[in-house]
Amino acid sequence: MGLRTPWRALAAGLLLASSNIALAQETAPTAETVQAADPVWAFETSDVPVDPGYVFGQLQNGLRYVVRENATPEGTALVRLVIGSGSLDEADSEQGLAHYLEHMAFNGTTNIPEGEMIKLLEREGLAFGADTNASTGFEVTEYKLDLPRNDAELLDIALMLMRETASEMLIEEGAVERERGVILAERRDRNTFQLKEARDSLEFAAPNARFPDRFPIGTLEVLENATAADLRRFYERTYVPANAAIVIIGDFPAEVMEAKIRDKFSNWEAAPDPAEPVTGPIDLGRSGETHIFLDPALSEQVSIGRYRAWEDRPDTIENRRLGTLRSVGYAIINRRLAALARGESAPFRGASFSSSDLFEDARATSITVGTADGEWREGMLAASKEVRRALEFGFTESEVAEQVARIRQSLENGVAASSTRTNGALLSGALGLINNDRVPSTPESGLERFEGYVSSITPEAALAAVKADAAPLVDPLIRFRGRTAPDGGKEALRTAWADAQQLAISPPEDTGIKKFAYTDFGPPGEVVSDTIDERFDFRLITFANGVRLNLKQTDIRENRIRFALTLDGGSLLNTAEDPLKTVMIDSLPLGGLGQHSQDELETVLAGRSVSFSLSSRADSFRIGGGTIPEDLELQLQLLAAGITDPGYRREGEERYRRSIDNFFANLDATPGRALRNALGGILSGGDPRFTLQPEKAYLDRSFEKLKSDTGDRMINGAIELALVGDFDPDTAIAAVASTLGALPMREANFNPREEARTRPFTDKRGQVIITHTGEQDQALVRQTWPTTDDSDLTETLRLALLNRVVRLKLQEQLREDLGQAYSPSSSSSPSRIYRGYGTFNLSASVDVSEVEPTRAAIRTIVDELRIDGVDEDTLNRARQPLLEGYDNALKSLGGWIGLADRAQSESERLNRFVDAPDILRSLTPEDVQSVANRYLDPDQVVEIVVLPEETEPSAPATMQ
Repeated sequence: MGLRTPWRALAAGLLLASSNIALAQETAPTAETVQAADPVWAFETSDVPVDPGYVFGQLQNGLRYVVRENATPEGTALVRLVIGSGSLDEADSEQGLAHYLEHMAFNGTTNIPEGEMIKLLEREGLAFGADTNASTGFEVTEYKLDLPRNDAELLDIALMLMRETASEMLIEEGAVERERGVILAERRDRNTFQLKEARDSLEFAAPNARFPDRFPIGTLEVLENATAADLRRFYERTYVPANAAIVIIGDFPAEVMEAKIRDKFSNWEAAPDPAEPVTGPIDLGRSGETHIFLDPALSEQVSIGRYRAWEDRPDTIENRRLGTLRSVGYAIINRRLAALARGESAPFRGASFSSSDLFEDARATSITVGTADGEWREGMLAASKEVRRALEFGFTESEVAEQVARIRQSLENGVAASSTRTNGALLSGALGLINNDRVPSTPESGLERFEGYVSSITPEAALAAVKADAAPLVDPLIRFRGRTAPDGGKEALRTAWADAQQLAISPPEDTGIKKFAYTDFGPPGEVVSDTIDERFDFRLITFANGVRLNLKQTDIRENRIRFALTLDGGSLLNTAEDPLKTVMIDSLPLGGLGQHSQDELETVLAGRSVSFSLSSRADSFRIGGGTIPEDLELQLQLLAAGITDPGYRREGEERYRRSIDNFFANLDATPGRALRNALGGILSGGDPRFTLQPEKAYLDRSFEKLKSDTGDRMINGAIELALVGDFDPDTAIAAVASTLGALPMREANFNPREEARTRPFTDKRGQVIITHTGEQDQALVRQTWPTTDDSDLTETLRLALLNRVVRLKLQEQLREDLGQAYSPSSSSSPSRIYRGYGTFNLSASVDVSEVEPTRAAIRTIVDELRIDGVDEDTLNRARQPLLEGYDNALKSLGGWIGLADRAQSESERLNRFVDAPDILRSLTPEDVQSVANRYLDPDQVVEIVVLPEETEPSAPATMQ
């Protein structure tokens, strides 16, 4: 279903929901018109009550719109133009034109010359890619503008550009030809082992259907030969008001948004709605076929599936209830499979059981099992046995209770935060209505409906719902993908499935739900320091045991809290002699806690908004996430337990090791992977701390060694915790006092480890060639210069501005002018950890034949910046998105947590945040030119060229 799919008539007696919403039309229709017209919106024939905060309307030309006033984040807005056509609407001779046309929207319209649309938006602070983008799928093309300000003029500009896109694209032959290189470059870059696997999967799933032949990127033959006339025919057929919708969610009055839509779009000439495209057919009775797909970059996976007839399930209260029952049942089965994957000597890496629609052609049910190489049979047997056990013997009361608790938690959290839902969340509701006829209802009504039928969610009802939905896996379709074919080939796969059906199964045991074991950490800690930073209203606290606490109370997200715990440690602990000391730290949570395995924790904590993960920064270990006020104490108990009593279980080690073999098996499968895995060693001159080590070195690591290397940090390392969000400060302080503040005395300060804060930059200059095992036409050019650390804020911002300027130049010259690269990029990375260390990087993925022209183009860009500098307009287009980023940084909890994190131990970061915007505004073209000359010396560059494994460089491997 989508924009052009009329909502199917529901059974008589369903309630109309239009009485409690704002419905707008350009002119009042006559009674005769109302009686004859099809429903415009899904909620008109559904009993699901629509969220009254939205305003819905339709212009006389057929264009629909949805607007909603919302101020989270304050002073911003999201604008979308949705065209209800994508690659499925293409004829055989048009494959790729929907996506090609999306690109042409940025290449000249009636009122916007070619090349000026992006520049116009950049001057307003919208960065290309981040705030200005578009996407094409099978059924929908979507144009996206994220507005950093809520001034009326910017909204006018946004809607003017959407209106130009709707019907005013010029699609001139020269522009089509200039964009062709970009399109072909994107197709080349996307042609990876993952895409080939996806194509093969769909072709096996539906060999006679149309959709496997309609990937949005298109065919080479069409893309190389498409003309302006071809694109215009597709444009005029599909870009019509009846096949389009406008959505605006943001900090504008609804009546203002409506008026501007009418003003801009009422003159869009009406035209017939294009016909629904064919997607199938799919042979529902197809069975007994087996397929093997091999690629050296692919991990091992087996899929077992069958089809049943697609079922029309309009969005009604009853269908939502049935959907909840199905989701509970499927979730329980997948929960069991996850438990097997987490266990010791697990039979598979992961497995799933699911049913989903293939458009409106079929309902597909499948078991998918991912295994270590050569272990496919064991995985098939174990996953099949668990699914059979569930479908034969059903579910336990505690399993259902766990899933019900999760659903209730989500719904209750939604209600508590209802008034500060984000623009993005509300946009998703609007797009769900437009594209899938999913009625956006309020969190409150969702919870009320759930509580009305929750008593009917029983093990028996959930099992019945799954069995009614799932296609029986009798004589199924079996597909294997991996690096090497299974021993015995297709016959072995089918034999394994037959054997799996003969395995003895028994009813599951209801083990109940244990209680969380970590609630008492001793007497609450004493606060010894409590101050206020008035600039940000931070409350900065220190406990007697040395733990620091940074609080920022804000209600920008109601009933939401973000936390960041920083623990002394990090990769500075690594040495040249032992460079992998911290490599397992992010796997430590896989071992659970001393009193609970990770799998048991999932059950114990079901229905609670808490989490525990661990990662390594350069100078610290970090735990971050989100919770709610009601669960803050439990979250802090979990943090304290995770630090003081890690599980170090064998199953965590096994899961870590299972990830290593797959990583090394495809570490050079694409140019990007090959570069990432070789880059550290090249730039550091082989320093082991920054160089990929042999596979055996990773496999030899253990939790015992990790405990020896980092356990002291868990026990004694300095801790700084930041909490931002909607909480009572005194309650939060008391919760921290009884958990982290109650721990034994810890180190008061983070260790500087000055001796480890050295990072070499290679003495070698010039070109390095590495190879990849991907497609033979793919290459990558990367140029890196040494710069400096970030101790000088002004210099850091000069480099940041230079980076933005260079990125604009790369986009304009490599992408738009030469058509050599789809997404060239640059970055400036001055280190805050390593003294005097920083890099400036340029990269472009290109065709092998374009390596030398790309090198020359990059050299020209750099030389022009060094010699001629940058003009004021380019400088302002580079600077404005950076300034908007600062202006909007503290409108989200994510922004606040980034500032509050280590606000005591790194207090200078607060000063830098305050000072940065004024410094950015003061920078001149001369500043950018001087920093380019200071660092982008052509004699100091390290250039890495990534070529296909069997390709020789077309020029001497030296820099000119």
